[in-house]
Amino acid sequence: MVEIPSQPSRLSMRNKKPLPKRITGVPNAVDVHVGQRLRLRRTLLGLSQEKLGEALGLTFQQVQKYERGTNRIGASRLYDLARVLDIDIGYFFDEMTDEVSHRSPGQIRGMAEEGEELPFQKDPMARRETLELVRAYYKIEETTVRKRLLEMAKTLGKVTSDQPDSSD
Repeated sequence: MVEIPSQPSRLSMRNKKPLPKRITGVPNAVDVHVGQRLRLRRTLLGLSQEKLGEALGLTFQQVQKYERGTNRIGASRLYDLARVLDIDIGYFFDEMTDEVSHRSPGQIRGMAEEGEELPFQKDPMARRETLELVRAYYKIEETTVRKRLLEMAKTLGKVTSDQPDSSD
């Protein structure tokens, strides 16, 4: 009788070299970043972990683990999250610092091209500051005050963009 090992072998089939072990107990920096972006979007939409979990068929504990980076989010789940939260998948990777991206296993093992940029564009509409501003704006009940505030913001934006960059 052949005994089946309880743990899968850590040897690859091709070259018989041990596969790199995942560091246990320490979440991957990219997983933590994606989780933070998930939490940001969820809170900006005013959803509880429980409500988001219900929409996805998950428990609030699972959502909590995703947000902490404790559990990785698979591709299909990331797709579902993007649909439920009404965002592009790229949103989860926006504003990722070089430090975080360089701590990714692909970067550590030298698999990524040097200087390779992610194809995701930073969306100002996905930033917490923008969403807080929009929420505050629509809490102003008086239409004329809202319109004046909008015109003032446009003017300030134009004045700021017309000024030469002081870093030159």
